Amino acid sequence: MSNYKPHAVCVPFALQTHINPLLKLAKLLHYNGFHITFVNTEFNHKHILESKGPNSLDGLPDFCFETLPIDHHPPSNTNVLQRLSSLRFQFTDNFLLTFRSLLAKLKSDCAFFNNRPPVTCIIADGFLSSAVIAAEELGIPCVLCWNVSASGLLSYIQYRQLMAKCVKLLTGEDHDKNDASYMDTIVEWLPGMEGITFRDLPNLIQTKDPISFMMDSSTGELERIKKASAHVCHTFEALEVDKLDALSSMLSQVYSIGPLDLLLNHIPKGPCLTISCNPLNEEVECIQWLNSKKPNSVIYVSFGTLMVSTSDKLVELAWGLANSMHNFLWIIRSDLVMGESTFLPHEFLLETKNRAFIASWCPQDQVLNHPSIGGFITHSGWNSTIESISSGIPMICWPFFGEHFVNCRNCCNEWGIGMELNNNFNKNDVEKLLRELMVTDKGKKMKTKAMEWKNMAEEAIGSLGSSSINFSKLVSDVLLASH
Repeated sequence: MSNYKPHAVCVPFALQTHINPLLKLAKLLHYNGFHITFVNTEFNHKHILESKGPNSLDGLPDFCFETLPIDHHPPSNTNVLQRLSSLRFQFTDNFLLTFRSLLAKLKSDCAFFNNRPPVTCIIADGFLSSAVIAAEELGIPCVLCWNVSASGLLSYIQYRQLMAKCVKLLTGEDHDKNDASYMDTIVEWLPGMEGITFRDLPNLIQTKDPISFMMDSSTGELERIKKASAHVCHTFEALEVDKLDALSSMLSQVYSIGPLDLLLNHIPKGPCLTISCNPLNEEVECIQWLNSKKPNSVIYVSFGTLMVSTSDKLVELAWGLANSMHNFLWIIRSDLVMGESTFLPHEFLLETKNRAFIASWCPQDQVLNHPSIGGFITHSGWNSTIESISSGIPMICWPFFGEHFVNCRNCCNEWGIGMELNNNFNKNDVEKLLRELMVTDKGKKMKTKAMEWKNMAEEAIGSLGSSSINFSKLVSDVLLASH
């Protein structure tokens, strides 16, 4: 009987921010009867085992882990854009060959292990569009899973056109090289994103000499993306309906399925839900600290796994937090400051010791859902943004990279749940925004709006909600269509 079980091979791009949402989708598929093979790189697999223990990725009989022999040790002394570009090129060069070998191995295993059914579909990260080629060779569907907002995906898909128009603005004869007002030019022709400006688009587009990180026309990437059997966006219809409609006119079968955390909360607890591919150790003691605080009294500060800052900016942020007189939980990774150790003034630590908890990492979903959390200072990465929305938490947005800027714009201008922290901020700017968020009527209105979006997110994952229906359609109409 096991040979009749559908078998999904799930392969994320080798960054934590890409691994987490695809792992959540894999758990949902597993609960719905799929055999899962989840694929990490050897580099990431090794780091997970070192941090979580030698048996942490043993999985279950029908939830297995495999690896790709792609070495992507991050180059030293480079900025984030260069590191991401290097990783991107390594995958472009090596992914398809190694993925084909893995699929051949899985096919061979099926002949010897009765509990390993043949591969029936591939769920690949949107940045790994070569998986579409491998799926075509096997005659099975390939779904691309995107860890960005629908708005971010729209801008990435039209990356080449946007870049060409931005370069034209930058190099035009009438352009004053000292005038940044060109960034306020409205992009009138971008469907589903009326009123958006170049400033709101991925910062890869905002340059005369961008590193080709997104859509590489020389490799036919956009054409492969369009050949995918379907696309999964980690969002929900009420939040980005216009953007999803625009995407549906460009790509085949776009399914909004999210928030994934809320969908997972609706399935029974079991061994599968405890599987983790996060090599960072969470300091769960912060939850006990939050338990001692009043409702809506704590500011949560975290900038994801990739963002880096300067020590000067961190010090300004620190004193803004201190001067606001509010409690705060601040996640400070060891590599948050590029090229040097993270340093906070001794005077700051003394002044805030009774109202601060500083950790290297934490269980963010638990933190955002804790009743003591009243606001979130974030880099506006999509995982953090949609987790904040599903928890009903308003945000102060300090966008850093990629689609962070359009996520920030949406939070502040469309959804009414965010305020932007300008990149040239000082401690007074931080203090002012925190007081607005935590004390004033404006902040209370944002909290009310955030709770409205939380309720809509919960409606989307209900039995008759759009995300639940879309997930069922993805399974029946795409993944099981030929099974």
